[in-house]
Amino acid sequence: MTWSEMRPLLEQASDETLYMVGWSALIAILGGLPLGVLLVLTDRGGLLQNAVVNKVLGQVVNIARSMPFIILMVALMSFTRWVVGTTIGQDAAIVPLAIGAIPFFARLVETSVREVDHGLVEAVQSMGGSTFTVVRKVLLPEALPSLIAGATTTVVSLIGYSAMAGTVGAGGLGDLAVRYGYQRFESDLMWIIVAILAVVISLIQLAGDLAARLLSHRGRASTGS
Repeated sequence: MTWSEMRPLLEQASDETLYMVGWSALIAILGGLPLGVLLVLTDRGGLLQNAVVNKVLGQVVNIARSMPFIILMVALMSFTRWVVGTTIGQDAAIVPLAIGAIPFFARLVETSVREVDHGLVEAVQSMGGSTFTVVRKVLLPEALPSLIAGATTTVVSLIGYSAMAGTVGAGGLGDLAVRYGYQRFESDLMWIIVAILAVVISLIQLAGDLAARLLSHRGRASTGS
């Protein structure tokens, strides 16, 4: 296969992968952030301590995280059809990708928020701050560098999951690698896809690490002043 033949295939597959990963990452962050914060707030000693709620949420997150993505994708087919009207295509793949990533990111959020100095929380509470104020003014800002790192890890994981989304006709680089690189023995195309994924993942990780580092330094500077 010549480069002129591979180029349109690679461009289309790259667009499909970016589309799936972008939307599923956004949904995962919007869903996982409040879920992770709620796990901390309802835990023992939390501002909204509730053992029952915390245990139920924890079990749901654990079960969802432990389920292999390919099984989750099949199990959610009826739900996917209800949400987007089909079980085939990129939009259909976004549903299981997002649902699988939400509990993953929620646990990372939980870990990040737990690292926040409890003394800052007590200080805001002593000034009459509500739970919402504590979350908005202390927990999220202080945990932001770690949250950025967690979001970066989630996006990188979603790129890997998106390769399996080809089983529902979603396309993407993973699907292209299987159909052409493996089934048709186009080894050149396979290695080009590997290189593209390596570069994309490296750039995402670099950007995430840089953003987390800058926010961390800014936080220390503001604390010191």
